[in-house]
Amino acid sequence: MDALSDVLRVAPLTGGVFLHADLFAPWCIAARFAPEHCAPVLGPASDLIIYHYVVEGELRIKVDGEHGEGITLRAGDVALLARNDLHLMGSDLSLTPVAGGDVIQPPKDGGLFTVHHGGGGGRTQMICGFLGCASTQPNPVISTLPSLFTFNVAHGGAADWIRSTLQYGAAEVAAGRPGSETLLAKLSELLFLEAVRRYTETLPDGQTGWLAGLREPYVGRALALLHGDIARPWTVDDLGREVGLSRSSLAERFIRLIGVPPMHYLANWRMQIAGQKLRHTSASPGTSRRDSRLRLRGRLLRAFKKTFGSAPATWRRSNR
Repeated sequence: MDALSDVLRVAPLTGGVFLHADLFAPWCIAARFAPEHCAPVLGPASDLIIYHYVVEGELRIKVDGEHGEGITLRAGDVALLARNDLHLMGSDLSLTPVAGGDVIQPPKDGGLFTVHHGGGGGRTQMICGFLGCASTQPNPVISTLPSLFTFNVAHGGAADWIRSTLQYGAAEVAAGRPGSETLLAKLSELLFLEAVRRYTETLPDGQTGWLAGLREPYVGRALALLHGDIARPWTVDDLGREVGLSRSSLAERFIRLIGVPPMHYLANWRMQIAGQKLRHTSASPGTSRRDSRLRLRGRLLRAFKKTFGSAPATWRRSNR
């Protein structure tokens, strides 16, 4: 089992809300969006991810409160804010920012939100995308990502089709053609996955977190095994034998990188599976053949109540 795909399957990204921005120097905007702002399209979302793709021109961006002049973005660059932190964007970040909500124009005839703002100077054109992630507990992928991550889709490999599709989507938006929102919604999901891959590839030695664990050979193998057979009554001894490490060595690596022991991680993940089942199906945790193999029905229900503070039936009524 591909552990990354499994995490994104259980806590899937949902369709985006998109904004097309034309900005003219000098300008500076402070932006942050709440899940309810996107509710008509996204539905319930516990996590909101934002990305900005620069089609033309350049700007500077930084998370509010951080020191320095920010990061320069140019055509082909993508900025991803995995936790929707308040951030500043502009031709000059020393300017007094306007609130993003004050300059966003609502869509016309079912189109996209738009921004047309600034002075009479150089033009910057952006597509801004939003993704919602409905999860019962913190998503291990999203929680590992930095507040602001930037990368370029102008050169090489998978970047070629991302760049060309984004450019095509930008042209569709500019032309107001039907279906452009759907096209960009699907693309944003692929763009997020590409951002996660890029970030994982560039992690420095000594980095900790779920993605760092995924890249480490032994912990990555352990994660794949746990996600590949969640129904198995795993022990740390079993897992150590499968990956070729002693129980203590595996536990030490797992705790150092993931932050919790292997069996603690597995228990948390089972709760996420249970929450997903309650949210999207009529079944209860512990009732499927998969669950009965675990012989976990009683323990699973007790653990669910301890984790979420209520019995599964009560939790479902308030979270569906």
